[in-house]
Amino acid sequence: MNEIRQIKGGVCAAAGFTAGATGCGIKTGEVTRDDLAIVFSEFPAAAAATFTTNKVKAAPVRVSADHLRSGRVRAVVLNSGNANACTGQHGLDDARAMAADTAAHLGLKPEQVLVCSTGRIGVPLPVARIRKGLLGIRLARAGGTAAARAIMTSDTVAKEIAFDIRTEDGAFRIGGMAKGAGMIDPNMATMLCVITTDAVVPRAALRQALRESVEDSFNRITIDGDMSTNDTVILLANAGSGVAPAPGVFRSALDGVTRALARRIVEDGEGVSRFVEVEIHRAATKADARRAAEAIANSTLVKCAWAGGDPNWGRILDAVGYSGAKMKESAIAIFYDALPVATGGVAAATPVKKLRQIAARKAFRVTVDLQVGSASHGVWTTDLTEEYVRLNLGE
Repeated sequence: MNEIRQIKGGVCAAAGFTAGATGCGIKTGEVTRDDLAIVFSEFPAAAAATFTTNKVKAAPVRVSADHLRSGRVRAVVLNSGNANACTGQHGLDDARAMAADTAAHLGLKPEQVLVCSTGRIGVPLPVARIRKGLLGIRLARAGGTAAARAIMTSDTVAKEIAFDIRTEDGAFRIGGMAKGAGMIDPNMATMLCVITTDAVVPRAALRQALRESVEDSFNRITIDGDMSTNDTVILLANAGSGVAPAPGVFRSALDGVTRALARRIVEDGEGVSRFVEVEIHRAATKADARRAAEAIANSTLVKCAWAGGDPNWGRILDAVGYSGAKMKESAIAIFYDALPVATGGVAAATPVKKLRQIAARKAFRVTVDLQVGSASHGVWTTDLTEEYVRLNLGE
């Protein structure tokens, strides 16, 4: 029988992984916090990654995608405070230099290092500060939390999680860290994430597992409907445990990490006061279910209503109507948690007071039953508040 237990350690929970962080004033030149981190594997690791689907891709995304083709990765270097996006050829040179400097510091080849950056777009990366900062990073098994904190931008909390999995074939561990709070859209999402495991997983299987797990987690979240230029999820498997779990066991463990981190990103969204699960049931197709869920989850009108604790079902029905999903207005039903707010496309008999009590909660579920098929889809989203606007007015 398999047993899974949550443990501490984040990206350093698995055997053979260490991490560290330092501050080098990447954003302003003044060192006020850690803003540079390294995650390191003592052994060559099979690697898989998913990247932003935005046609405008940051330099570190392009460099990491290129290095990923080498097959074996030993380290990931990450910085906050500067996205190194929309910086042209100079930005590509800087991302490559960041990988090369990290490799030199660790005694690796540049192609064994992946690069992640997050922060302000369109600003040149201060490579000299990073090069100097790398020399001050000391890797340790206890360095996971420091690394998770170093990649924060508008995040209010560090996001990390790890699990120990006991199987009939032996035990392995998996852990991860992520950042993300704004520019979150469910299409590879807007975030950085590094996941590490000491399980033995062939590269092809690793790629498939990550792709499917991301689709069921990070691609099901939205805060503001904006997709970034830097989205990256990296999965490293260094075989340090010597245990080769069954594909289903490994996928379940990976899902535990990706879904936990995805939820924490939404809960920590910029200025949010509500965590909302949007579920579509009995849609004609899976694509229709996704269209309807995302239309609701990204609707400015719906999100503003939630911010005011208003269970405005008319705005929800409107979003489904323009989503492109097949529907029959007279058949649709909408629920807040288990209480019907609309049946047959018109208002239900549930007292508005009870519905407002649900909409005033910090977390609730909105379910839409289209009653035209058997497909379903879910999205995690938030409300839209004045605080979100204030945080994104610019500097």
